[in-house]
Amino acid sequence: MQPGSDRRTWQRYIALGDSFTEGLSDPDPGTPDAFRGWADRLAGHLAAASPTGEVEYANLAIRGRLLAQVLEEQVPVALAARPDLVSLVAGGNDLLRPGVDPDRLAADLETAVLALREVGADVLLATGVDPRQTPIIRRTRGRVAVFNAHLWSIAARHGAVVLDQWGAAWLQDARMWDPGDRIHLTAEGHRRTALAAAAALGIPVDGEDTGWRTPLDPAPPRPAREVAAQELAWVRGFVLPWIGRRLRGESSGDGRVAKHPAPVPLRATGSSVTDS
Repeated sequence: MQPGSDRRTWQRYIALGDSFTEGLSDPDPGTPDAFRGWADRLAGHLAAASPTGEVEYANLAIRGRLLAQVLEEQVPVALAARPDLVSLVAGGNDLLRPGVDPDRLAADLETAVLALREVGADVLLATGVDPRQTPIIRRTRGRVAVFNAHLWSIAARHGAVVLDQWGAAWLQDARMWDPGDRIHLTAEGHRRTALAAAAALGIPVDGEDTGWRTPLDPAPPRPAREVAAQELAWVRGFVLPWIGRRLRGESSGDGRVAKHPAPVPLRATGSSVTDS
């Protein structure tokens, strides 16, 4: 376990962030048109590790949110709820935008980490994934790396825990990502991320070893025509609509509310979590 906490169990977990923490591209089998995601899965691991078999859990993350919005809208709610664990993963949408200042983002994030630590919450941060293999998005690699370096320093200064996605080799496999947008994890990607987060926090997970760290077997080569068609579909289906929203000043999260806006008791049932 990384320095930052001597706890092994938590009783109230609040997840903050954007679409990554909302859980996009990991459909919730129990709720139509809803998503599960790594944070929901982590809540299940927390509940299973708790002596009571329960954890109070809220997920305030909303797709499309910029860091400033997360800090303004979600952090005060988390502070008022007095959690003992908060995951704060934000800034990815900012880093996609040309001209963003990763140093400024990190300074703003650090202020929130300090506030959460002052109320007694442990804080889980997450580095950005290395985008070197993704066309167009790879142009953000330098600023993502700068922001990641700040995250490790912030964690060291304030005793936070870091989920290291940059160094996760298995995340470089395209099969871990939604082929439609390439920025949201598949169900398998979210499953592994939840296990990686549990490992960073020092949470034992019954029935799981370190297999989640192992990359998938190499994929068979694809015909060049198929690759070209998928690239074109990605540009048309994701890149151009994303640019259009930016030009119109719109967000994919406009009008949306958090899926779990207040802490509610959840209990572990096997590998799932259910309302108490």
